[in-house]
Amino acid sequence: MINITFDASWWLIFVFFFDLTVRITAIIVVPRNRRPTAAMAWLLAIYFIPFIGVLLFLVIGTPRLPRKRRRMQRRINEYISETSSHLDFGTHRPNAPEWFTSLVTMNRNLGAMPLAGDNTAHLISDYQESLDAMAASIREAKEYVHVEFYILQTDASTDNFFRALEEVASRGVTVRVLLDHWANRGKPFYKKTLKRLTEMGAQWHLMLPVQPLKGKYQRPDLRNHRKLLVVDGSAAYMGSQNVTDSTYNLKKNIKRGLHWVDLMTRLEGPVVASVNAVFLSDWYSETDEVLTDEIDLFDVGIGPGELDCQVVPSGPGFEVELNLRLFAGLLYAAQRKISIVSPYFVPDEAMLLAITTACHRGVDVELFVSEEGDQAMVYHAQRSYYEVLLRAGVKIWMYRKPYILHTKCFTIDDEVAVIGSSNMDMRSFGLNMEISLLVRGEEFVDEMRGVEDIYRALSRELTMEEWQKQPLRSTVLDNLARLTSALQ
Repeated sequence: MINITFDASWWLIFVFFFDLTVRITAIIVVPRNRRPTAAMAWLLAIYFIPFIGVLLFLVIGTPRLPRKRRRMQRRINEYISETSSHLDFGTHRPNAPEWFTSLVTMNRNLGAMPLAGDNTAHLISDYQESLDAMAASIREAKEYVHVEFYILQTDASTDNFFRALEEVASRGVTVRVLLDHWANRGKPFYKKTLKRLTEMGAQWHLMLPVQPLKGKYQRPDLRNHRKLLVVDGSAAYMGSQNVTDSTYNLKKNIKRGLHWVDLMTRLEGPVVASVNAVFLSDWYSETDEVLTDEIDLFDVGIGPGELDCQVVPSGPGFEVELNLRLFAGLLYAAQRKISIVSPYFVPDEAMLLAITTACHRGVDVELFVSEEGDQAMVYHAQRSYYEVLLRAGVKIWMYRKPYILHTKCFTIDDEVAVIGSSNMDMRSFGLNMEISLLVRGEEFVDEMRGVEDIYRALSRELTMEEWQKQPLRSTVLDNLARLTSALQ
């Protein structure tokens, strides 16, 4: 009988060298082309929980889209840039500040659409009114309807929206629909929604599908977070609202009495072509189908208004974070007042520095957030920034529960505003595909200020005295969540 013995020292040596190899490799691989904060967070995860940390890094450590999708994104960006480079998009407002012109140029150079003049933009702040307004516009369609929403559900609140799609589809209007795969998968009415789209004859596709058995895979927490609607190239809607009930039809939300508060804008004029261009680029990314052969994006006429508008898409398909650079540029340009509405506010160092610097320059800065959070990690991560913001002089308005203030907008001084799908958090900057609208025009800013006044009346101000009474357990949770928020 042969006795086989194992020398435990060999296992210890193997484990030691394996661990050393992992740590050295992590130092070489992780920081490359990554923010220092994100790199440090990943290194800490790998060092303290090596097996789990390495596994997580392999699954979600690459924030970029697969190479094929990046090539497709570049091709459509180049096409749009070349096609629109010599076109006059309306008449621009006179006397634009130099900083605004340079900011528009930066956006354009990094992949944004041209600045378009002669536009109208009107806000819709009532949740159901927004859904019904979109349905009314859909019913006016003669050629096509383009629908792209992060979450799209057929339910009692959205039935009018879906009936409008069914009505136009029945009379020969082409209906194209994009919805994010992971955000809708497993949600209430998911299968019912897809069945209804199929039965009406809509051409629908899932965005960023995670379907490895079908050869479709990318980092599973990448999201197409855009919300937009285009009707015949003549009218468009965009903003923060999804096509779903204000409770998102989730039992946990209904049990807590949570309802979402959102803001959409209806657009007319040459800028509609830019919104449509974003849809067509996403359609191409998901289908390989080029629609610009049948839809002349840039056959635009004079619009009915006087607003200057620029559509700024962003996301992992681009080389840089366009939304982050746009927001930072606006923060440094502000001279008198900054109002930020962001349900998920987890800034990086550049954004935090820009906000606190604005306060020190004497700019009046206010931030609107929700008193109650729907996502625990993000809620605690954003709370970790409240003290430094309060000390700098930022007024923090807490929108009273049980409502989740989901609006994403941003105004500076009296002439410039941004509205769209992008939060001011690291996920929106690095992982989500977003769409933002830069608007120059006092009339639009006045309308936005009116919405901010409503939000302020429904909020309470967070004071430093109240904040300093936070229990220790909350501080610990906030700080832990802040560390994990950098894992990109």
